[in-house]
Amino acid sequence: MLGDQLNLDNPALNGFDPEQDCILMVEAPAEATLVWNHKARIALFLAAMRHHAEVLRSRGWPLRYLATGEHTHASLYAAWQTEIELLQPERVCICEPGEWRLMQQVQQLKTWCAERSCRVVIEDDSHFLISSTEFQAWAGTKRQLLMEHFYRHMRRRLNVLMDGSEPWGGQWNFDQENRGAFGRNGPADIPAQSQFAPDAITRAVLTLVEERYADHPGSLQNFNWAVTREQALAALADFIRERLPEFGKYQDAMWTDQPFLYHSLLSPALNLKLLNPREVIAAAEAAWRSGAAPLAAVEGFVRQILGWREFIRGVYWRDMPHLAAANHFDHQQPLPKWFWTGATQMACQRAVVRQTLEHGYAHHIQRLMITGNFALLSGLSPQAVSEWYLSVYVDAVEWVELPNVAGMVLYANGGRFTSKPYVASGAYVKRMSNYCRDCCYRPEVRTGAEACPLTVFYWDFLRRHQETLAANPRTVLMVKNLQRMAPDEIEAVATYAESLRKNLDQL
Repeated sequence: MLGDQLNLDNPALNGFDPEQDCILMVEAPAEATLVWNHKARIALFLAAMRHHAEVLRSRGWPLRYLATGEHTHASLYAAWQTEIELLQPERVCICEPGEWRLMQQVQQLKTWCAERSCRVVIEDDSHFLISSTEFQAWAGTKRQLLMEHFYRHMRRRLNVLMDGSEPWGGQWNFDQENRGAFGRNGPADIPAQSQFAPDAITRAVLTLVEERYADHPGSLQNFNWAVTREQALAALADFIRERLPEFGKYQDAMWTDQPFLYHSLLSPALNLKLLNPREVIAAAEAAWRSGAAPLAAVEGFVRQILGWREFIRGVYWRDMPHLAAANHFDHQQPLPKWFWTGATQMACQRAVVRQTLEHGYAHHIQRLMITGNFALLSGLSPQAVSEWYLSVYVDAVEWVELPNVAGMVLYANGGRFTSKPYVASGAYVKRMSNYCRDCCYRPEVRTGAEACPLTVFYWDFLRRHQETLAANPRTVLMVKNLQRMAPDEIEAVATYAESLRKNLDQL
C-alpha cells in the first residue's frame, strides 16, 4: 500500500483475507529526499500513513509497517524485495502507482517476482472517475486535447449538474462570474479554516521531520492538514458550509497575508485518497440543490475536481515519459535563489513564496499567474521549475504536478492541452490583488529601475514570439498591443529584459 493510497477501498485489498494475507507499508527515505521536499510535505505523508496504519490494525488486519529509522532500506523497491524474500508470498497485489517512476519499479518487481514463482497483480486505481484506458479511448488520436470537451463528456457520463442532456443554468461554465477581485479594501469576514490539533502520532512525526530533515525548506509551525479520514470529512463539510458560496466569485483573487481565502484546501486529502472525488462532487452539488451555494460557485469547484483533476491525470499517463523533458521554448535559466527564501523585492513573488514556505500551499492562481507567470516569462528551465513545485507543495504528486507545470504553467509541451501560453504583465497582478500597492516596482513601467519585472518580461516575451502568438486567435490582441509600441521602445524593453535575466537573483 503506497503512501498516497490511504483508502480502505484500495483495490489492492480486493479479496483480502486476514487469515492468510498481510499488508505492507513502507516509509522510504529515498521518497522524502527524491526532491528537496518541504518539511510539511514529508510530515503530511508520514502522519497520514501512520494514522492509516492504526486504522488497519484496529480492524485486526496483519500489517508490516516499516517506519523511518526502523529499517535500513533506502528505497521502496529495496524494501519490497526484502519483504518478499522474507515472506515468500504466492501473490503480491498493488494498486497502480500514480507516478511513472514507481510504475516502472512495479513492472521491474513483477519480472523479479516471476523468477521466484510469485505473481504480481496490478489493480486499476478505482479512486478516479475515469481509468487511464478509458481516457485514452476518449482522447483517441487527437493532437490537442481540450479540457472543456473532456469536462462536458464527464458531466454527461456521470450526470453531474445536468438537466437531462443539458447543463443546469443553460451553460457549461460560469467563468465570467468567477473572476472577481476584492477591490481596494480587500476581503472581509473570511471564514476561519478547520483546525486539526496534532495528536501524539502527528506530534511524533513533526519531531522526526524537524530532526531528520532539518536542512529541508519550509516551516512546520503552522501544520494544520487533515491526516485522517475523519479530519478530511470535517474539512469537506466545513468548506461546503463556510466557503463554497463565495469560492466561485473570488477563486482568482489574491491578497497579502490571506493565504487561504475561500479555497477548499482539499487537494492534499484527495491526493492521499482520504477523500473520494465522488463524495466531494456530491457534497458540492447538494449545496446547490439545497440553495446553500450558487450554481456559478458550485460549477467552478466541480470543474476543478471532475474536469481538471481527472483530465490532468489522463494527460500525464498519455504523455509520459517525454512530458518530463518537454521544453518548447528551450528555456534554460536556473531557478533564482529567492524561490527558496522569498527574499526578493517583487512584492507578489515575495508574498507567494513566503506563504508557500510557511504553509506548503498556494492556490491555483498564485501558482499559475505569480510564480508560474514569472518562470515562463523570464525563461526558467521547465525541469527546475517542475522540481520546485513538486518539492514545496503539500498536495504535489507527480501525476498532477508535472502536467500542470509543464503544460499549463510553462507551455513547455507546446500547447498539448492549452490553447495559449498563460502570460500577463504586472497590470494583471495589480487588478487581481493588492501585491503591487507597497512594491518598489511599478506595473505600468516597462524599462528602468522602477519597471516591474513581470511587465518587462511580458512585453519581451511577446516580442520574441510575436509570429506564433499573432497566428493564435486567443493571443493576437496581445501582439497588436505590442505593435502599437514604437520600435525604439520595443528595443529598449528587449535590452532591459536581457539585463534582468542576467541578474534574476537580485530582483
